[in-house]
Amino acid sequence: MNANPILAEAMRGGIVESFHRGALAVVDADGGVHTRLGDIERPVFPRSAVKVLQALPLVASGAADRWQLNDEELALACASHGGEPRHAQTAAAMLAKAGVDATALECGTHWPYNDAAMKALAARGEVPSALHNNCSGKHAGFVCLGCLMAQDGDRRDFLRGYVRPDHPVMREVTAALQATTGYDLSRTAAGTDGCSIPTYAIPLRHLAHAFARVGTGTGLRPDHARAAQRLRAAVAKAPFMVAGTGRLDTRLMERLGERLFCKVGAEGMYCAALPELGLGLAIKMDDGNTARACELVLAAVVERLLPLADADRAFVHGFSDLALSNWNGIEVGRMRASALLRDGVPPAA
Repeated sequence: MNANPILAEAMRGGIVESFHRGALAVVDADGGVHTRLGDIERPVFPRSAVKVLQALPLVASGAADRWQLNDEELALACASHGGEPRHAQTAAAMLAKAGVDATALECGTHWPYNDAAMKALAARGEVPSALHNNCSGKHAGFVCLGCLMAQDGDRRDFLRGYVRPDHPVMREVTAALQATTGYDLSRTAAGTDGCSIPTYAIPLRHLAHAFARVGTGTGLRPDHARAAQRLRAAVAKAPFMVAGTGRLDTRLMERLGERLFCKVGAEGMYCAALPELGLGLAIKMDDGNTARACELVLAAVVERLLPLADADRAFVHGFSDLALSNWNGIEVGRMRASALLRDGVPPAA
């Protein structure tokens, strides 16, 4: 297999000190490939980058209406959040509306990713709950869906084991993932995600196509198209809920609104929709580097594709060309997009 191209470089002393290889696909809603860098046909695990696809049944089923979920709650259903107080409180509110509590969640427990939230929790002598898990909003969405599916039955009994591939809730979620990507998940590698739900290996081309569909509604069945539009609008109104303080997804969508929907995933994954261009984007870094390399690549592609005013372009560029400083605050190098990435993504027609 040919090596994927270098997409990001770390510079020091005027030379490349290290680099990050990866692949990316930009695809339109009809499946046409706009940009292909590296191997976009190799199945990869998208991890949390596809949470909006997994949230489609929450809205399409009528559960979001039944439990009167608001924009912040719908945005949280698409989130990998930092466990800040608003995140945990919003997840709890979702569950309360469906008549259950945090004990229904099967995502597991970890300390908040947000440093200030973690320290504040510890300073109060408290321990984290499942509400602080970065996936608690997604799982609260699954629970809300399950509570609707339970109908007049025992909700807690119905929900038990909802993370299993054969559970009715997860079958709905997997069906939405297959319908949007157009990829046969029964014939691909399957694993278990960090939050215990199934994760399926899908090529970047299919992931980018799914996000182009999410951004336009083209190729989606009507209820999924309406759900995608509603989720994107909710995220644009409440981008803090998708990530949190200082996080790239929140900062870019606060700035660009409905012009961009982007979502990071573990192990160097990113997916995004550019609705006005009818394009979807999927990125996978070979070394699994997310915070340093994959975020930079995402920003560089957005900067290249979207027509931006000067102030917005400068804002986005600040994430695609970064100063590297030492502990004394001295600039010692830069992280930048490679020449191939800068030149290899043509502007949208």
